[in-house]
Amino acid sequence: AELRRRLSETAGAPIILRTVTNERTLGFARHPDLARISQQGPATPDHVIRTKRTPMLGTDVLRYTETYGRYFDEHAPKAKEPKTILDPAPRVILDPAFGLAAAGRTAKDAAIVAEIYDHTMEVILRAEALGGFHALPSKDIFDVEYWDLEQAKLKKGGKPAPFAGEIALVTGAASGIGRAAVAAFLARGAAVVGLDLDARIESLHSGADFLGLRCDITDETQVRSALEEAALAFGGLDMLVLNAGIFPASRRIADLPTDEWRKAMTVNLDANLLLMRACHPFLKLAPRGGRVVVIGSKNVPAPGPGASAYSASKAALNQLARIAALEWGADRIRVNTVHPNAVFDTGLWTEEVLAERARQYAMTVEQYKTNNVLKTEVGSRDVAELAAEMCGPLFAKTTGAQVPVDGGNERVI
Repeated sequence: AELRRRLSETAGAPIILRTVTNERTLGFARHPDLARISQQGPATPDHVIRTKRTPMLGTDVLRYTETYGRYFDEHAPKAKEPKTILDPAPRVILDPAFGLAAAGRTAKDAAIVAEIYDHTMEVILRAEALGGFHALPSKDIFDVEYWDLEQAKLKKGGKPAPFAGEIALVTGAASGIGRAAVAAFLARGAAVVGLDLDARIESLHSGADFLGLRCDITDETQVRSALEEAALAFGGLDMLVLNAGIFPASRRIADLPTDEWRKAMTVNLDANLLLMRACHPFLKLAPRGGRVVVIGSKNVPAPGPGASAYSASKAALNQLARIAALEWGADRIRVNTVHPNAVFDTGLWTEEVLAERARQYAMTVEQYKTNNVLKTEVGSRDVAELAAEMCGPLFAKTTGAQVPVDGGNERVI
């Protein structure tokens, strides 16, 4: 995550960093003659558009940047037309500690860089076995890298997506609000890590920009393992959506078993403390500052009868989020909360729970679904879209906020 931050600063925009550690990459990064064989140039000239002319050896970004500047200053004056230097951040990093890391403005770009350099390593090693690898002179490589038509290809994509180069982690991501949040962040260009107990999370999306991991968020070992996988896949973490939770069956306090109370606290409160604590070091290093969105509940400001375990656990989580906003502001981390109500297309609302809650208010199920000022149903997508927007520039100067998404609730208003 620290390397990604420095690369992003050099590139002038957030970068995805994909780490590939295996026998091939470690063997190449530990090659005794690496400095010679890796610094000549790409296997084919057009690869320079994706990989730069040479990889960075080790993690000294400043030194690489200075070397790239000298390369530009040497060849730009000889060009037929004036050239403007590209961002000098490396796209391939070789280090004996981890093998290969590939950088790109998106997860797809980073995956392409990794694939290209995997091929390049093979070409170099085979050429060495046959007598020696020799790339084209640096002047010729420069001409390709700064060829106007090649640069035009990269500009065809237009303005980058709002979250291009950034990474979001969503809990409870296999269904409901979490699933909708994954879609909302992907649509805004982010790479997304989805966590869920449901094994379907692993196949929720197939692109290079999604990593679905089966994870019990109440298990600290599993959470840390998931964050390590996320860091290897994408390089760090910028945004965290705390969505996973449980809604116990309706019970009056007099009838509430202790184990049900404790389970609600474990999942809705303790697990989120664990996640926030484990994610904090990554969020501190987010190039644009870290962002946390907590999916709260209408029951925080306006609890209902029969939902004491749920309401109390969500209220405690709300206080935790408020304190995090106070403590983490100095680390450039924003923490905001969304309070949905009656979002019925989520895993929390089984037919049994929905019927029980409707009976608590002496309503039919249909009446209960639109029991708000606007007489409208609130869906998972409504909540997810607001959660994503709260991570964007419109809320760049907002932290500690609590925003309802409930169609208007008289008790909250």
